[in-house]
Amino acid sequence: MTAAVSLSPTPEVEDRSSSSSLRLSLAPIGPAPALLDGAWWPRARDLGAELPALTAVLDPLWGRITRVTVNPTHWPVVPRKVTVAGHVVNVGCFLAEQDPHELLLLSYHMGRWNLLVIPPRTDPVSAAWLMAAASDPLGTSTASRLMEEAARLRTVSESDRAVEAVWDSEGGHEVRGPVSPPVRPRIPLVTATLPYQPMGR
Repeated sequence: MTAAVSLSPTPEVEDRSSSSSLRLSLAPIGPAPALLDGAWWPRARDLGAELPALTAVLDPLWGRITRVTVNPTHWPVVPRKVTVAGHVVNVGCFLAEQDPHELLLLSYHMGRWNLLVIPPRTDPVSAAWLMAAASDPLGTSTASRLMEEAARLRTVSESDRAVEAVWDSEGGHEVRGPVSPPVRPRIPLVTATLPYQPMGR
């Protein structure tokens, strides 16, 4: 089974697709446990509205999710309980102990999983890079470190585009002849779904 990664290029498309596939990517089983088990790209910073869809997908794969913890830094409201498909998921928050970009899910007697939480307004190219990086079974980066790396790559890409724009404005690409292929972005765009198998810690 695969987790669909749906990338929406515009706010209008985003609004129309809000009830479509969950934006989730899970790591396959690897030879060593990674720091992250995947990434989740919610559509809003509303745990009460977003958690039911996430846990409804994960319950059959990982066993019933009974508890979720977050760092409240990026969540305006943290409900104490969320009802999901007839059962209650308890929600806790830890300011100092938990990475602000991470969601921890616990399944009674089954294990725990850590997901990178991609901010809802992240551009699709960066989100795709983050989903792929967080789903790497050999990954050694924390959620915050991946967010920092994505920001750095985005800055480098924007700087390269600015330099190219100046070059173009000064006649740098007015050479006649065959057209050179476009410069590839530094952040790869992942459009395929990633296979995974459930694995707890």
